[in-house]
Amino acid sequence: MQEMTISVDTVGHSFSRAADVRPRLFREALGSVLRAVRTESRRTLRDVADDARVSPGYLSELERGRKEASSELLAAISGALDISLGELLIRIVAELAPDHLGQEAALAGQPG
Repeated sequence: MQEMTISVDTVGHSFSRAADVRPRLFREALGSVLRAVRTESRRTLRDVADDARVSPGYLSELERGRKEASSELLAAISGALDISLGELLIRIVAELAPDHLGQEAALAGQPG
């Protein structure tokens, strides 16, 4: 099978990626950030779920990138993790930034 590439222009930045490489989804980046913040604070899944008033099973599904979360749920979970919703979103954006851009550039929308 021959690999095709797609060239994408994002605000003056061109980059190519393999057509069969799927872009990372928001829910996947959210999950990895939620798990990282929770483990950095040495909290259990059940503890955070209880504080956020969500089931541990649902929080686990979120952390594995299998479920979508409403803005209300994200606010409740970020509050339970003692992180602002804005900081949570910034960390997710950094996870989603293309590898060739620096984190600061990705957040500012500027070339790396």
